[in-house]
Amino acid sequence: MENQIQGPLLVGQLEDTEKAAFYRKTYTHVALALLAFAFLEYVFIGYFEETVVSLINLMFANNFSWLIVLGLFWVGSTMADKLAHHESQQTQYLGLGLYVLLEAIIFLPLIYMAYAYSGGENMLVQASVVTLCLFGGLTAVVFMTQKNFSFLKTGLVIGSFIAIGLIVAGSLFGFNLGLWFSVGMVVFAGAAILYQTSKVKYEYSGDQYVGAALGIFASVMLLFWYILNIFLSRD
Repeated sequence: MENQIQGPLLVGQLEDTEKAAFYRKTYTHVALALLAFAFLEYVFIGYFEETVVSLINLMFANNFSWLIVLGLFWVGSTMADKLAHHESQQTQYLGLGLYVLLEAIIFLPLIYMAYAYSGGENMLVQASVVTLCLFGGLTAVVFMTQKNFSFLKTGLVIGSFIAIGLIVAGSLFGFNLGLWFSVGMVVFAGAAILYQTSKVKYEYSGDQYVGAALGIFASVMLLFWYILNIFLSRD
């Protein structure tokens, strides 16, 4: 009888020590991606402020400009995600690096606005702490309850289409989506973290920790975006 060729085992099929190694690699890469994002924001705003201001003005030149930026971000992030799930590890790192760069660019208006406020650095620190605490709590829920949150996928897909529709309408017709939209998106981002963390436990293979890290990083950045929006709306 011929031996059947099997692909890499899923994380759920690995030995406990191998699982632990996969989780460690995944969350180490998430941490490195967060640090790289913070470093890029520091360099962009600290050393290229004039260029950043020009870029921000270009992003909001008219009602269609921000939609174009979001469209380019979606195309770029889709490409980065595919690269991060490639068989080649070098290509995986290229995908993760590209995604971190895209996040750093699209966050520039929000980060610069926070810096423009009195005590803006404190605001960024507070928003970051809240984001990391929520992320840590949601991650603990998945690992401590042993519950599979893959059932959230359908709701996340529907919710993303609703959110995109509202964002497009807001950009085209020039109305502010307001505080409650940000609160709703924080809930949405929390659900995305639960879903992505479940994927880390049940859907990835043992060699896909870079792709897994990108998925979690993307959800954390979405959470940070709307938490920072809530902090900005208070002032």
